[in-house]
Amino acid sequence: MQRTLVIGASRGIGLAACEALLAQGQQVRALARSAQTMTLAHEALEKRQGDALVSADVSAALDGVDAVVQCLGVPLNLRLLTGPITLFGAATDVLLPAMQAAGVRRLVAVTGFGAGDSGAAIHPLQRLGFNLVFGRAYADKSRQEALIKASELDWTIARPGVLTNGPPRDDYRVLIEPDSWRNGVISRASVADFIVTALADDAYVGAAPVLVN
Repeated sequence: MQRTLVIGASRGIGLAACEALLAQGQQVRALARSAQTMTLAHEALEKRQGDALVSADVSAALDGVDAVVQCLGVPLNLRLLTGPITLFGAATDVLLPAMQAAGVRRLVAVTGFGAGDSGAAIHPLQRLGFNLVFGRAYADKSRQEALIKASELDWTIARPGVLTNGPPRDDYRVLIEPDSWRNGVISRASVADFIVTALADDAYVGAAPVLVN
């Protein structure tokens, strides 16, 4: 039975990924600073309190796992506008060498539409507002993506559009080709469904699709 480490597991996409993986019969190790407050309970779920920025916490959490899902987020507050935002790149600086040392090769990381080369697909009318509100965070997510792409891991980067709540949809789109990239909405549960699919399908290794309904 596969065991997957979910980093940033206590809320949002990370929590939805834990639920989706458990529903598929996998073992899940949930790493978060607030892991012990998670209301999700399952016999195949291991809650591990730790910090994605602390090498010892990440290295210990990698013991005995087959794959990693990285779902990091920052709060929507004034710091998002004023910065600095360094969580995404700094946590990836910790994670990648730890995975190499542990011999864990499979990584699915969640960033967002607008990170990396998908930034060129933002509509010109949206670009000013996007950069004003999310520019600092997405500059760091772009650094996160660059680090992952330069690694020797078997990586997939998921770039969801605007996140919503609600159940997964059967008709969400996985847009791999750059000329198809566009913004849109997608539920966190649909992103979690893609994470499960990507972990099971080597076709997504080395891909960085945009995810929208």
